[in-house]
Amino acid sequence: MHASNIAVNLPTVTVHDPVTKAVRIMALGRMPGLIVVDGRGRPSCVLPGTQVLRLAVPGAYQEDPALCRTIDEAHADLFWGELGDLTVGDCLPQRPATPATVRLDATLLEVAALMARLRSPIVAVVGPDGVLAGAITLERLLTTLVLSGSDD
Repeated sequence: MHASNIAVNLPTVTVHDPVTKAVRIMALGRMPGLIVVDGRGRPSCVLPGTQVLRLAVPGAYQEDPALCRTIDEAHADLFWGELGDLTVGDCLPQRPATPATVRLDATLLEVAALMARLRSPIVAVVGPDGVLAGAITLERLLTTLVLSGSDD
């Protein structure tokens, strides 16, 4: 089986989109992250949901979990409002890693190895021209592997 057999169309974002849009897409689609594309539809990177959380939660609270217990629930919910005018580009590291991409003819082992090596919950599947053809999430990959190898 190849990547093209299990790739699906997922929503994407650009570096100029608001973070709130990215969060909404991830939440409603139950996605672990999003593929960020450039103006030509080519994947530039994967934005994991955890990177968005790093922006929403102030650094002091990330570094000291005990500090989190000092904030009551009503005030803890206000941190989400701090995302305000931030863009997807603001969430990305200064030097984004090479996007997790595979060709249409990549095997599922190649997809799994790439996900594991890059610790990426999503892999972009690209055509010969480098344009996004679809995506494979970790959940979709694991489900396919379990169902295809199920002899129970």
